[in-house]
Amino acid sequence: MICPNDIASLKTDINEMVGQKIIVKGSLGRCKTFEKEATIEKAYPNIFVIKYEEEKRNVTYSYTDVLTRTVEVDVFDGTSYSPLIPPPVLEAKRQKNLA
Repeated sequence: MICPNDIASLKTDINEMVGQKIIVKGSLGRCKTFEKEATIEKAYPNIFVIKYEEEKRNVTYSYTDVLTRTVEVDVFDGTSYSPLIPPPVLEAKRQKNLA
């Protein structure tokens, strides 16, 4: 479940990363995926704008796209890329298996 605090925190994080390089990963349907380098151009209250390096075009995503993992964003920290949102912990499945 997505909480308003999660969205506010993500907005703050992305707003601080304007101009930073990222890798965007997502699904194109029918088992097709994409992974492209981009730069965060602008952040607005409901969406943020990225510019793909290869295609020289701007694309917008909502913050809920990232929180629901419709798209995954890896941020470049100067030496390597790390996920903007850490992978989910599978605690619920582990607890069911133990019971």
